[in-house]
Amino acid sequence: MAVQAEIIDTLRTRIVIAMRDFQPRPHIANHYLQASIRGAERQGFLREALLASAGVPAAWFSKPEQLITEEQFTRLIKTVWRVTRDEFMGLSNSRCKNGTFALMTDYCLGSATLGAVLRKSARFFSIACDNIDIGLGETNSNKLVFFRLSLEDASQDTDHMLQEFLLLMWQRFACWLVDQQIPFATTQFSYPSPPHVAEYRAMFPTELQFDESVCGFYLHEKYLQLPNTRSEDELAVFLKESPAYILHRPDHDESLRNRIRALLARQNLRDMPSLDELAQRLHITPRSIGRKLQEEGTSLRKIKTSLRREYAIKLMSTENLSVADVSERVGFSETASFCRAFKRWTGKSPSQWPG
Repeated sequence: MAVQAEIIDTLRTRIVIAMRDFQPRPHIANHYLQASIRGAERQGFLREALLASAGVPAAWFSKPEQLITEEQFTRLIKTVWRVTRDEFMGLSNSRCKNGTFALMTDYCLGSATLGAVLRKSARFFSIACDNIDIGLGETNSNKLVFFRLSLEDASQDTDHMLQEFLLLMWQRFACWLVDQQIPFATTQFSYPSPPHVAEYRAMFPTELQFDESVCGFYLHEKYLQLPNTRSEDELAVFLKESPAYILHRPDHDESLRNRIRALLARQNLRDMPSLDELAQRLHITPRSIGRKLQEEGTSLRKIKTSLRREYAIKLMSTENLSVADVSERVGFSETASFCRAFKRWTGKSPSQWPG
């Protein structure tokens, strides 16, 4: 009986730990609570009603130190979209009808590479929405490409909320599309450094430049060649969860996917743990892991493949290693198998990849 009681206590402890780890923690600055409803308030919608729809106490509005969760912020954005019927949240002098972003993603999904998606998305929004200057530029001498994404008239966007959201939207969509974190070289803004610049460092893990002539971001040309890895079913999940995917911050990623990625990233890619081994380390049953990852739109196999792909691209781009060495480091027993996988991941063979 004593042994059974000890087993039950251990199981209870593991369940408590697992449930605690999945609880969302508030980390989004109060500034965004105020900025996100500014446009809706100008249109006559009541602050209290907007906040109540998102499950945010009205008293928090006047407490600068009060942080909110990603879930609360997501609900608030969705509320503003619904009442204003505007994906620009009333922060532009022209509306962007609800469903425009979803229509753009569906239009671009058939494109083979990230570069093709960025070009098509720019053409789409140039036609679908006024007051947005958008386009993919030419490669400069440093092999960097500039994606221009700027409000032509930002007079209604006094907190820069919409401009920030647009840049985040394209950067996060690009990373999701190729299933890896793209190291954007620079993100630039056409206005001075704002009082909440500390938030920018969390949202945009790149070099930040202010007081530029136009907003946008630079990325290396090689990333334009990355293949689109997503299916229609995955896009449906992405859109259903939006804007959560867009507002999500990597430095506060509490998803099971990210916990597993962080754990696997510390392992030797040649000997990554099995599902049962992960379950033991995370104090979760293998079945629960599979179900939770499916809810997050991924799987253990996809996570492992994504890690191998990112590490392979990094090694091929920055290290003076032979293809055989890279193959071995990312966990392939045969170089030929690695070459086929690399071609599938990037659209190019290792010998064609620009180092």
